[in-house]
Amino acid sequence: MAIISVQHLVKKYGDFTAVNDLSFEVEEGEVFGLLGPNGAGKTTTLEIIETLREKTSGTVIVDGKNLDTHPNEIKKVIGVQLQAAGFYPNLNLKELIELFAGLYNVKTDAMTLLKSVNLEDKAKNKFKELSGGQKQRFSIATTIINKPKIIFLDEPTTGLDPQARRNLWDLIRELKASGTTVVITTHYMDEAEELCDRVAIVDTGKIISLNTPDTLIDNLIASGFERKKKVKEANLEDVFIALTGKELREG
Repeated sequence: MAIISVQHLVKKYGDFTAVNDLSFEVEEGEVFGLLGPNGAGKTTTLEIIETLREKTSGTVIVDGKNLDTHPNEIKKVIGVQLQAAGFYPNLNLKELIELFAGLYNVKTDAMTLLKSVNLEDKAKNKFKELSGGQKQRFSIATTIINKPKIIFLDEPTTGLDPQARRNLWDLIRELKASGTTVVITTHYMDEAEELCDRVAIVDTGKIISLNTPDTLIDNLIASGFERKKKVKEANLEDVFIALTGKELREG
């Protein structure tokens, strides 16, 4: 079952076409990756689905609701990862969770939610006092306060150290295991290969390929592609984690 359906989506800025007749569907409960170089149209596409940006033309259906007629209903079933500017600087993490719960008009146990993202010991800290990995985990925590059916994560692990990155991977897997649909953008292809059930590769506002990571890799190999350096069973990040441990190193 498709929980998101995007058909013939177009977004123009004057003479520039940022999204060019783009169509895809996201299945309920999957982790779906939107991949592409900078300027490919990924973020614009997500912002349109999230009701944050106007489209030029096309059809967007989210959880059976048409973006043109029911944008407020769509807002109720999605969670969007906030950036630093979205948090009041004078409130601690527990108070921020309680504030967002009030805005959503839902009841939540702030400490339980913070524990789910390994931040219960930072409940009295301000957002600005957190490390990069802690900020990303808290940002994701705020997206799940209203128990959304779909969450959107835009490059969630950029700039994180290997431990924090792997920790966030585990959190995304837990979200999927709970039945949440996750739409993610990332520039890390190993991350997309590890987490995503399917990926769409976008360039110049168009989807140029869409399939499972394994199928895309197999198709490339079948075309005659050969790596200059053979891939081993582990990579350098695996070595780093094995030597230094999986536990987070945070102040």
